[in-house]
Amino acid sequence: MKKLLFLATILFLSSINTANAQIQEGNLMVGSDFGSGLVNPGNNSILGLNFGLNDGAGYELGLSPKIGYFVRDNVLIGAVANLGFTKSPKSEGSTETTVYGFQALSRYYLSPGEKGVNNLLKHGRFFLEANAGVAGVNVAGGATTNGLAFGVGPGYSYFVTNNVALETNIKYNGLVGGGNTTYQHAIGLNFGIQVYLPSSKAKELRDNPDMR
Repeated sequence: MKKLLFLATILFLSSINTANAQIQEGNLMVGSDFGSGLVNPGNNSILGLNFGLNDGAGYELGLSPKIGYFVRDNVLIGAVANLGFTKSPKSEGSTETTVYGFQALSRYYLSPGEKGVNNLLKHGRFFLEANAGVAGVNVAGGATTNGLAFGVGPGYSYFVTNNVALETNIKYNGLVGGGNTTYQHAIGLNFGIQVYLPSSKAKELRDNPDMR
Protein backbone atom coordinates (compact mmCIF):
# COMPACT_ATOMS: atom_id res chain seq x y z
CA MET A 1 0.00 0.00 0.00
CA LYS A 2 2.85 2.39 0.88
CA LYS A 3 4.50 1.66 -2.47
CA LEU A 4 1.28 2.50 -4.31
CA LEU A 5 0.92 5.78 -2.41
CA PHE A 6 4.56 6.64 -3.13
CA LEU A 7 4.11 5.90 -6.85
CA ALA A 8 0.91 7.97 -6.98
CA THR A 9 2.71 10.89 -5.31
CA ILE A 10 5.57 10.74 -7.82
CA LEU A 11 3.14 10.69 -10.76
CA PHE A 12 1.17 13.61 -9.32
CA LEU A 13 4.27 15.75 -8.77
CA SER A 14 5.62 14.96 -12.23
CA SER A 15 2.34 16.02 -13.84
CA ILE A 16 2.45 19.36 -12.01
CA ASN A 17 6.06 20.00 -13.05
CA THR A 18 5.60 19.15 -16.74
CA ALA A 19 5.27 22.79 -17.74
CA ASN A 20 7.92 23.96 -15.26
CA ALA A 21 10.60 21.76 -16.85
CA GLN A 22 10.01 23.20 -20.33
CA ILE A 23 10.34 26.89 -19.41
CA GLN A 24 13.66 26.71 -17.59
CA GLU A 25 16.77 28.72 -18.37
CA GLY A 26 18.62 27.47 -21.46
CA ASN A 27 15.61 25.87 -23.17
CA LEU A 28 14.57 26.71 -26.72
CA MET A 29 11.09 27.35 -28.16
CA VAL A 30 10.24 27.04 -31.88
CA GLY A 31 6.88 26.98 -33.62
CA SER A 32 4.24 29.20 -35.19
CA ASP A 33 0.93 30.94 -34.69
CA PHE A 34 -1.73 30.60 -37.37
CA GLY A 35 -2.42 33.99 -38.90
CA SER A 36 -0.22 36.99 -39.69
CA GLY A 37 -0.23 38.26 -36.09
CA LEU A 38 -0.78 41.83 -37.30
CA VAL A 39 -3.66 44.19 -37.98
CA ASN A 40 -5.26 42.75 -41.13
CA PRO A 41 -8.40 44.37 -42.50
CA GLY A 42 -8.93 41.43 -44.84
CA ASN A 43 -8.81 38.77 -42.12
CA ASN A 44 -11.91 36.55 -42.21
CA SER A 45 -10.48 33.34 -40.73
CA ILE A 46 -9.73 32.99 -37.03
CA LEU A 47 -6.92 30.52 -37.80
CA GLY A 48 -5.44 32.54 -40.66
CA LEU A 49 -5.87 29.75 -43.21
CA ASN A 50 -8.94 29.81 -45.43
CA PHE A 51 -9.49 28.51 -48.96
CA GLY A 52 -12.78 29.12 -50.78
CA LEU A 53 -13.98 26.19 -52.90
CA ASN A 54 -16.67 27.82 -54.98
CA ASP A 55 -15.93 29.59 -58.28
CA GLY A 56 -14.52 33.08 -57.70
CA ALA A 57 -13.99 32.52 -53.99
CA GLY A 58 -11.15 34.18 -52.15
CA TYR A 59 -8.49 32.74 -49.88
CA GLU A 60 -6.30 33.69 -46.95
CA LEU A 61 -2.83 32.58 -45.88
CA GLY A 62 -1.13 33.64 -42.69
CA LEU A 63 1.63 32.34 -40.41
CA SER A 64 3.75 33.82 -37.64
CA PRO A 65 6.85 31.63 -37.11
CA LYS A 66 8.44 32.15 -33.69
CA ILE A 67 11.73 31.25 -32.06
CA GLY A 68 12.83 32.04 -28.53
CA TYR A 69 15.44 31.26 -25.89
CA PHE A 70 14.87 31.16 -22.13
CA VAL A 71 17.46 33.56 -20.71
CA ARG A 72 16.23 32.62 -17.23
CA ASP A 73 13.43 30.54 -15.76
CA ASN A 74 10.04 31.77 -17.04
CA VAL A 75 11.62 34.51 -19.22
CA LEU A 76 11.91 34.10 -23.00
CA ILE A 77 13.53 36.41 -25.57
CA GLY A 78 13.20 35.77 -29.29
CA ALA A 79 11.81 36.87 -32.64
CA VAL A 80 8.67 36.48 -34.74
CA ALA A 81 8.08 36.86 -38.49
CA ASN A 82 4.72 38.02 -39.86
CA LEU A 83 3.55 36.63 -43.19
CA GLY A 84 0.12 36.98 -44.72
CA PHE A 85 -1.82 37.36 -47.95
CA THR A 86 -5.57 37.66 -48.39
CA LYS A 87 -7.63 37.83 -51.58
CA SER A 88 -11.31 38.51 -51.09
CA PRO A 89 -14.03 36.92 -53.28
CA LYS A 90 -14.76 38.58 -56.64
CA SER A 91 -18.18 39.59 -55.35
CA GLU A 92 -16.42 41.84 -52.81
CA GLY A 93 -14.25 43.63 -55.35
CA SER A 94 -11.36 41.13 -55.17
CA THR A 95 -9.31 43.19 -52.72
CA GLU A 96 -5.79 41.93 -52.04
CA THR A 97 -4.03 42.42 -48.69
CA THR A 98 -0.32 41.78 -48.15
CA VAL A 99 1.13 41.58 -44.64
CA TYR A 100 4.81 41.35 -43.66
CA GLY A 101 6.93 41.99 -40.62
CA PHE A 102 9.86 41.01 -38.41
CA GLN A 103 9.72 41.74 -34.70
CA ALA A 104 11.51 41.12 -31.42
CA LEU A 105 9.51 38.93 -29.03
CA SER A 106 9.45 38.52 -25.25
CA ARG A 107 7.43 36.36 -22.88
CA TYR A 108 7.04 36.02 -19.15
CA TYR A 109 5.40 32.85 -17.80
CA LEU A 110 3.47 33.26 -14.56
CA SER A 111 4.12 30.80 -11.76
CA PRO A 112 1.07 29.19 -10.11
CA GLY A 113 -0.49 31.67 -7.72
CA GLU A 114 1.63 34.59 -8.93
CA LYS A 115 -0.28 37.88 -9.09
CA GLY A 116 -3.41 35.98 -8.05
CA VAL A 117 -3.43 33.85 -11.21
CA ASN A 118 -3.72 30.06 -10.93
CA ASN A 119 -3.32 27.58 -13.75
CA LEU A 120 -6.45 26.21 -15.37
CA LEU A 121 -4.91 22.80 -15.94
CA LYS A 122 -1.95 20.90 -14.46
CA HIS A 123 -0.07 20.85 -17.77
CA GLY A 124 -0.56 24.54 -18.63
CA ARG A 125 0.91 27.94 -17.86
CA PHE A 126 -0.31 31.49 -18.38
CA PHE A 127 2.09 33.96 -19.98
CA LEU A 128 2.34 37.62 -20.98
CA GLU A 129 3.71 38.31 -24.48
CA ALA A 130 4.98 41.51 -26.09
CA ASN A 131 6.50 42.21 -29.49
CA ALA A 132 7.80 45.20 -31.45
CA GLY A 133 9.50 45.71 -34.82
CA VAL A 134 9.02 46.68 -38.45
CA ALA A 135 5.95 45.60 -40.42
CA GLY A 136 3.49 46.60 -43.07
CA VAL A 137 -0.14 46.07 -44.06
CA ASN A 138 -0.89 46.95 -47.68
CA VAL A 139 -4.45 46.75 -48.99
CA ALA A 140 -4.92 47.28 -52.72
CA GLY A 141 -7.11 50.38 -52.97
CA GLY A 142 -7.54 50.50 -49.18
CA ALA A 143 -5.76 51.27 -45.90
CA THR A 144 -1.98 50.97 -46.22
CA THR A 145 0.55 51.43 -43.40
CA ASN A 146 4.27 50.57 -43.23
CA GLY A 147 6.36 51.26 -40.17
CA LEU A 148 6.50 50.27 -36.49
CA ALA A 149 4.37 47.38 -35.27
CA PHE A 150 3.79 46.39 -31.66
CA GLY A 151 1.59 44.05 -29.67
CA VAL A 152 0.95 43.01 -26.07
CA GLY A 153 -1.40 40.62 -24.32
CA PRO A 154 -1.91 37.48 -22.21
CA GLY A 155 -1.83 33.87 -23.40
CA TYR A 156 -2.00 30.27 -22.26
CA SER A 157 0.13 27.24 -23.15
CA TYR A 158 -1.22 23.73 -22.69
CA PHE A 159 1.40 20.96 -22.96
CA VAL A 160 -0.07 18.00 -24.83
CA THR A 161 3.30 16.23 -24.47
CA ASN A 162 6.48 17.01 -22.54
CA ASN A 163 7.74 19.13 -25.44
CA VAL A 164 4.71 20.24 -27.49
CA ALA A 165 2.22 22.91 -26.44
CA LEU A 166 -0.99 24.19 -27.96
CA GLU A 167 -1.30 27.91 -27.37
CA THR A 168 -3.78 30.74 -27.56
CA ASN A 169 -3.35 34.43 -26.83
CA ILE A 170 -5.32 37.62 -27.18
CA LYS A 171 -3.33 40.73 -28.04
CA TYR A 172 -3.71 44.39 -28.78
CA ASN A 173 -1.87 45.03 -32.07
CA GLY A 174 -0.86 48.43 -33.38
CA LEU A 175 0.86 49.64 -36.55
CA VAL A 176 2.07 53.22 -37.05
CA GLY A 177 3.97 54.64 -40.01
CA GLY A 178 3.76 55.97 -43.54
CA GLY A 179 1.10 55.29 -46.14
CA ASN A 180 -2.42 56.53 -46.73
CA THR A 181 -3.27 55.49 -43.14
CA THR A 182 -0.83 56.50 -40.40
CA TYR A 183 -2.21 54.27 -37.64
CA GLN A 184 -4.07 50.97 -37.57
CA HIS A 185 -4.92 48.92 -34.49
CA ALA A 186 -7.03 45.94 -33.50
CA ILE A 187 -7.47 43.19 -30.92
CA GLY A 188 -6.52 39.76 -32.26
CA LEU A 189 -7.16 36.21 -31.05
CA ASN A 190 -4.34 33.85 -32.06
CA PHE A 191 -3.83 30.10 -31.98
CA GLY A 192 -0.58 28.22 -32.47
CA ILE A 193 1.67 25.30 -31.67
CA GLN A 194 5.13 25.50 -30.10
CA VAL A 195 7.88 22.94 -29.49
CA TYR A 196 9.97 23.34 -26.34
CA LEU A 197 13.45 21.81 -26.45
CA PRO A 198 15.40 21.21 -23.22
CA SER A 199 18.76 22.94 -22.85
CA SER A 200 20.69 19.74 -23.61
CA LYS A 201 18.89 19.31 -26.93
CA ALA A 202 19.22 23.01 -27.77
CA LYS A 203 22.99 22.84 -27.19
CA GLU A 204 23.18 19.68 -29.28
CA LEU A 205 21.46 21.42 -32.20
CA ARG A 206 23.69 24.47 -31.80
CA ASP A 207 26.93 22.48 -31.74
CA ASN A 208 25.93 20.02 -34.50
CA PRO A 209 24.60 21.91 -37.56
CA ASP A 210 24.10 18.61 -39.45
CA MET A 211 21.27 17.71 -37.04
CA ARG A 212 19.12 20.73 -37.98
